[in-house]
Amino acid sequence: MNEESAPRLRYAMIGGGRDAFIGAVHRHAIALDGQAELVAGALSSTPERARESGRALGLADAHNHASWQALLEAEHARPAAERVDLVVIVTPTDTHFPIAQAFAEAGFHVVCDKPLTHTGAQATALVETVASQGTVFGVTYNYTGYPMVRQAREMVRAGALGRIRKVVVEYNQGWLATALEATGNKQASWRTDPARSGIAGALGDIGSHAENLVATVTGLEIEELVADLGALVPGRTLDDDASMLLRFKGGARGVLVASQINAGLENDLRLRVSGENGTLEWRQEEPNRLVHHRREGPTEIFTRASPWLCESARRAGRIPVGHPEGFIEAFANIYRGVFADIRARKADTTADPLDTDYPTVLDGARGVRFIECAVASSVERRWLPFSG
Repeated sequence: MNEESAPRLRYAMIGGGRDAFIGAVHRHAIALDGQAELVAGALSSTPERARESGRALGLADAHNHASWQALLEAEHARPAAERVDLVVIVTPTDTHFPIAQAFAEAGFHVVCDKPLTHTGAQATALVETVASQGTVFGVTYNYTGYPMVRQAREMVRAGALGRIRKVVVEYNQGWLATALEATGNKQASWRTDPARSGIAGALGDIGSHAENLVATVTGLEIEELVADLGALVPGRTLDDDASMLLRFKGGARGVLVASQINAGLENDLRLRVSGENGTLEWRQEEPNRLVHHRREGPTEIFTRASPWLCESARRAGRIPVGHPEGFIEAFANIYRGVFADIRARKADTTADPLDTDYPTVLDGARGVRFIECAVASSVERRWLPFSG
């Protein structure tokens, strides 16, 4: 059964209600391919706002809940054929684990924002629950959904660069260059609050994306790291700037920067992978281009939707070459992989790996352990071994 003829999946959303940026992003991305529809939700931590948000999105009263606990109870009470197919969690990080664990234990498929949990122990428990239940669990490291990131991954894995020697990844923003949290800004307030965000600020918010991008494209495993984290805006508790050196298994070296105090910068995520025979460069703010510098020969510029791209990159595009695609489409590609996996399991068939291309709970758990290791390294001011 192809996507066009298959019944739409039904999903519930937790968080992401009125005025929430990321909830709207997820809903737009899910709607892009017409494969799933929002049918239930608990869209805010405040019951009144949750119901207001649900009504604004057209949810029926019976499916518009004041809390995620009420949503879980209601869905669990329905006949299996009438339950939602998956639950999307777009709440602040402190609530990820209890919500995800409860729905995974109940046998629901889940998609969750990153960082996955506050602690490595929580992440391990969630991995074990998902494994025991045999459910789908996606984590929205959305930058891995860009077509040219998938092209870079294929080229690295195919040996186009030869043996990898150096990886540099930077994620620079400027939106927290001032004490925005003191003004009542909702996004800044929870991201700079250790009780909500966890032990890391910029490192957890955007550094986790940088780590996942490196792992996805190169396949390299970090062996040890040394980190320097700091809060450069006076009065801030959590890091707003992070720099680290990486040593990978096999001998490659790396540099990772994650900073939210670079005044004037917007969303400057960039990756450079250098091997014996060449270098690949990609920038999120120019996502439809991938530059290949050869050690011997001319520089190549690959563009999205070109016929000579790898199949994975071609599948990730939706419109003809020359028309830009971006952030929403990258999110949609993650969801397309999740949906394909759910459909395959419902049909008890084996899915094509190219169809089920998305970050899983294992990627999310590694990201949490990476954050913990980097914070410990910065506190102890020394190299620490990393076991992902």
